[in-house]
Amino acid sequence: MQLRYAFCLYPNGPQRSALARAFGCARVVFNDALRARETARAEGVPFPKIGDLSKLLITEAKKTEERAWLGEVSAVVLQQSLRDLDTAYRNFFNGLKGKRPRVGAPRFKSRKDNRQAVRFTANAR
Repeated sequence: MQLRYAFCLYPNGPQRSALARAFGCARVVFNDALRARETARAEGVPFPKIGDLSKLLITEAKKTEERAWLGEVSAVVLQQSLRDLDTAYRNFFNGLKGKRPRVGAPRFKSRKDNRQAVRFTANAR
């Protein structure tokens, strides 16, 4: 049996900016991974695996100058964003096969949408 808890947070100023950074970084990694998978589909090559995407979009991107800001947030948040995309694709394909109700294909996350979410694991800082 798995337990799930819901918390209501009231962050102060610095905490609010740290959460905003986490939301933005998770959105960017999700959108980059979605773009990589859509490009692979358009070219007719197999989807990149989640480990390859993690290596490319998180580890290597942190070393570049234009994406160095990804290192400011926990890597757990970024990896969970990739797992969320993987789950979205799995649900989409299972819906096409009739294993579950049909759902739409994953879509890009908007910067202007107020529905923001990140997931932390027990070892996240």
